Amino acid sequence: MLYAMLCYNAEEIVGTWSKAEDDAIMARLGAIQERLTKEGKLGPVARLMDTPTAVTLRKPSRGRRLDASDEPSVVTDGPFAETKEQLLGFYVIDCANLEEALAIARELGHANPGGAYEIRPVRLFFPGNAYSEAAGADR
Repeated sequence: MLYAMLCYNAEEIVGTWSKAEDDAIMARLGAIQERLTKEGKLGPVARLMDTPTAVTLRKPSRGRRLDASDEPSVVTDGPFAETKEQLLGFYVIDCANLEEALAIARELGHANPGGAYEIRPVRLFFPGNAYSEAAGADR
């Protein structure tokens, strides 16, 4: 089963890491990612830009009705809510069960100080083909 591991941490803390500290954490995470890749368990991984670079598009709803509203969408700066921790990235990992997903999240958490991992089973997944591994960081 595929699990999404949503990585949360406080940007105000992560943003204070020196390049050497960030590189050391990314190296520890990279070692885990390399092992998961060899085991055929690792799917897409993304580290997101800071929340000030985000925008939110909010489309008016009609409650439980399934037809779309004719009202215009609203675009606002930043993430949808004020929180102490922000979504900084995610993993998609193929695990036999929740216990295995939790074990991997614990390993990632040990390599990356602070924050939290939200683990959620994936209901539907389309891998897409728009980006190659080499171009992913440049887009």
